Amino acid sequence: MADVTLARLTKRFGTIDVLHGIDLSIASREFVVFVGPSGCGKSTLLRMIAGLEEISSGDLLIDGTRANDLQPVERGTSMVFQSYALYPHMTVAENMSFGLRMAKTPKADVERRVAEAARILQLEPLLDRRPRQLSGGQRQRVAIGRCIVRDPKVFLFDEPLSNLDTSLRVQMRIEIARLHRELNATMIYVTHDQVEAMTLADKIVVLRAGRIEQVGAPLELYHAPANRFVASFIGSPAMNFLPVTVENLSEAGVSVLLPEGQSVRVPRLPRAGLAQGSALTLGVRPEHLSLTAAEGARLTLQVQAVERLGSQTFLYGTLPDGTWTTVEAPGDTALSVGSRVTAWVDPSHLHLFDAAEQALPTL
Repeated sequence: MADVTLARLTKRFGTIDVLHGIDLSIASREFVVFVGPSGCGKSTLLRMIAGLEEISSGDLLIDGTRANDLQPVERGTSMVFQSYALYPHMTVAENMSFGLRMAKTPKADVERRVAEAARILQLEPLLDRRPRQLSGGQRQRVAIGRCIVRDPKVFLFDEPLSNLDTSLRVQMRIEIARLHRELNATMIYVTHDQVEAMTLADKIVVLRAGRIEQVGAPLELYHAPANRFVASFIGSPAMNFLPVTVENLSEAGVSVLLPEGQSVRVPRLPRAGLAQGSALTLGVRPEHLSLTAAEGARLTLQVQAVERLGSQTFLYGTLPDGTWTTVEAPGDTALSVGSRVTAWVDPSHLHLFDAAEQALPTL
């Protein structure tokens, strides 16, 4: 397996820059997920690593070798696409072995590699079938098997689960996580689905408009987002954002006034220039608002919609100032649209963002 280094990597289409000086280090055997909204540049970046898009400037190093000018086949990467791209007239075994046969790999070696990939992916009973005889999940496993037989240095996945239904997506996430453990491989995975990112990644790279917003372990991004964008993108349902003003500053943190006039102290380090009366944004996740009576600040919510998911219920509503807010409640919560509820705030799980939408650091 190999490490991958991106140094000031840029991509330009005509006069338009779509990637702006990407710096990133990916360790050997690491599972890294590029995540972000449509148009952020994540698939373009993956295709540049694969050699399917030209690098405008900067350096790409794969296993210590500069790969900018290497052909895709010379880079030691193998890519799984969103579409399965299987040959319909070939069997599973023929699809998996096609690249090896074109490279004139000895027959015995081809058979050995296909058999091993089929074992890993549990495709052994399907080797004689054709793609039309397979489910969507099975076809995707064949596409992954086609990569495994090449024994690449780096596996690249471009939104491989987006064509699958919900149950198959869950199953394939488990399969890909197991595959990473078994192969102990370097994997780079692109998705717009933050649930996939959280469940698969050793390290998440959050992209927006061609720039990296934050890099870190899934729980690091969840508990300590660098800015409001990351806070809103990581976590489902999304974090709530409330307009607040600074009441006072102390060594214990920043005290702010909530929309209903109550005070709550947040253990965050004030920034230079922050003063009493400064406008901030307070972030709180739905699971950190409780319907159980507790001491401290509280919010009054007029329920506008209810989602019942069995083990959880999500209440969507507005505060008196009109701010849209989501509260996670137990699955058997007996509340309906039009209810007026009180949610208590857990001050240990609050976030503060300044006027530039950057997070105030934890004390």
